[in-house]
Amino acid sequence: MDNIFADFHQAQIIGSGPLLSSTIEPVAPRTDPDRLYIFAKSSNAFNIQSDIRYCINDSSSSIRLTKAENNAWVEVYVGYWKAIGELLAAEEGSSQIKWMKVYEEWRQMTNALIKGYTSNAGFQAWTVPCLYVAGRYLRVFAIKADEQARIQGAVTFNAGFQDDVMGDFGKNEQLEDAARVINRIFTLCISDRAPLEESRKWGLYYTTNLLFKTYFKLNSIGLSKNILRALKASSVDMPPLESFPQSHIVTFKYYLGVIYFLDEDYVKAEENLTSAWLTCHKYATRNLELILTYLIPCHLLTTHTLPSPTLLAPYPRLRALFSPLGACIRRGDLAGFDAALAAGEEEFVKRRIYLTLERGRDIALRNLLRKVFIAGGFEGAKDGDAGVAKQVRRTRIPVIEFGAAIRLGSKGEGMENDEVECLLANMIYKNLMKGYIARERGIVVLSKGGTAFPGTGV
Repeated sequence: MDNIFADFHQAQIIGSGPLLSSTIEPVAPRTDPDRLYIFAKSSNAFNIQSDIRYCINDSSSSIRLTKAENNAWVEVYVGYWKAIGELLAAEEGSSQIKWMKVYEEWRQMTNALIKGYTSNAGFQAWTVPCLYVAGRYLRVFAIKADEQARIQGAVTFNAGFQDDVMGDFGKNEQLEDAARVINRIFTLCISDRAPLEESRKWGLYYTTNLLFKTYFKLNSIGLSKNILRALKASSVDMPPLESFPQSHIVTFKYYLGVIYFLDEDYVKAEENLTSAWLTCHKYATRNLELILTYLIPCHLLTTHTLPSPTLLAPYPRLRALFSPLGACIRRGDLAGFDAALAAGEEEFVKRRIYLTLERGRDIALRNLLRKVFIAGGFEGAKDGDAGVAKQVRRTRIPVIEFGAAIRLGSKGEGMENDEVECLLANMIYKNLMKGYIARERGIVVLSKGGTAFPGTGV
């Protein structure tokens, strides 16, 4: 217990939020691996309150807390002691102790911490990192409690680990409860009216990111938009986003980009995901991989570009997901694209990118039609133009030529001319090719001057 409260006093003296928050971490530091065990065994349920009060009021320390602040910290550390006791028992696999109990005790500690900011105790803004630790592990313990409930048969949907953005579609009663508590932390930060240099608003984006992670895990992405509306409404009184820690900014931009992505606003999604990609730490490989998971489909639709082998080289999972599709798109291989999409369907659906990637078939079709255009060669020289060196590509292509190419690309799948014309009209409408269909003559008249297939140089 001495080590924890030595750090507590030091943090109070120098005003260090990170040091203070380390005293309520449920994970022992590497330099003191037995800290949690010693702390849990240093007292008992009858004496813990008086023992902690004695440690906080250590006469050798130069800090002097108000009575209300003193009582509030005692309540926090009593809750922490109870949670650690349950946590150690759970990790030892005791049949009497459940992760549900760990979650419940940690929630009590978190509520005591929140109360310290809203009551007469008046915890100062520099202590906000304590809310980070409380909220982060509240979510972790809620997930573990729900997983244990599923294993025991209380819930029967979707057991197992998934990335936050992929969601978890079963019942998550404790995680839903945790989301409500974390929302209280968000409200605590956004409603602070103190001057910015002394404001809890500096904890706003960390808490926002924690809520995003929780809502995505719950598959309640719509609730994230409520948070965005609250941020927009309070933007006048908030520090600019650029003033926050880079880790907060990158995570926020990532989730904001994914929200726009799922709303099919790919331009804004690309803007935010690109910002996250450019500011993310170069050694944060997992984070970069998550960003690319959504940025690559965005680029495919907005700029019709595919990731290079060099870009995908450090990310084997992404290479396995996107390389087969990319190769088929480049070749204009429609049948191969359909097969690659079907092969990765489960993973694409889980990551919520299936429908977006499905639209990549239009790019594959564009490339196939472009090959037909290039294979058509050049128009013959007209009378009087024999001395002109510049050649012009043939721009009047029979519909049946495009139809033959589509049938070959689809591995012989039958298609009537009307269906071919419908596909060509759709490509023109989407600006993937420029021209018009002359139905009475059975030809497609394409634009001259290297603009027949915009962005491809022909």
